Amino acid sequence: MNWREEYKKSLKMKEVEEVFDLIFYRPVAFLFIRTVYNTAITPNSITIAAIIMGITAGCFYSLGQPVYFKIGAFFFLLFNILDCSDGQLARLKKTGTPVGRIIDGISDYIATIAVYIGIAAGFAYKSPKPYFWLLMLLFAGISNIIHGILVDYYRSRFLYYVRGGESNFEEEFEEFRKEYEIIRNQKGKRFDRMVLLIYFKYSSFQRLLVAKKKKAKLFITTPEEYFRKNKTIIRFWLLIGATTEITTLIICSFFNRLDIFIWIMIIGFNSLAAILWPIQRIIDKTFNREP
Repeated sequence: MNWREEYKKSLKMKEVEEVFDLIFYRPVAFLFIRTVYNTAITPNSITIAAIIMGITAGCFYSLGQPVYFKIGAFFFLLFNILDCSDGQLARLKKTGTPVGRIIDGISDYIATIAVYIGIAAGFAYKSPKPYFWLLMLLFAGISNIIHGILVDYYRSRFLYYVRGGESNFEEEFEEFRKEYEIIRNQKGKRFDRMVLLIYFKYSSFQRLLVAKKKKAKLFITTPEEYFRKNKTIIRFWLLIGATTEITTLIICSFFNRLDIFIWIMIIGFNSLAAILWPIQRIIDKTFNREP
């Protein structure tokens, strides 16, 4: 197997990859995949290991000491490496499933929630102003969720138009809906049905957040035109992506400045989102829409 070529194929497109993924997490994840490729390790087992790393990180954050913040940050780093690994392994082995892809996405939220709860217990609650920092952390957590939804949506939309119809959010939703209909009455598929229902709820909220209409009409454009008009702003959207925010937390943890991380989330990343939103709307208005 030509691993260099396989690594290039594993990237969705450099324009929609976060910078920390490109320069660190994905290369390290791919080295890990090369090690386990010929073993019995499956993408789902890596996903479970990633969730365990995320929960472990939250537990260490909850202990409330600078040294434990550093250990928590290390486990959160391991989580992100493994989180980059499961999808790549699934693509290489061609063993991916709709439910597996959804669980992979859910793992991000499980790990992030665990870490935020840990920070709440270990930093915010034990600070001189516990209620203030708990409130700020709550705002930061809500911001994290909104940022993730926005970035996921605009990344998927960028891929759809630039690749000429591939990776469409609506087509993926329809694929998962068909999978649900197949397993709807099958015995032993209760967990899979629950996962798909969670995805449907998330997708509905995502579309409600980013579009006025339940089903937005498609742009009339070419891949070249869409790429030219959106290649810059998509890079800015990625600056508030999950990996960037995780890396910011890790860095702040090693310097024992979780307070700075919270302020960056609330002021820095939210300000960027507030600037990008109207700019994106202006760009969108330059396209004609299907009647």
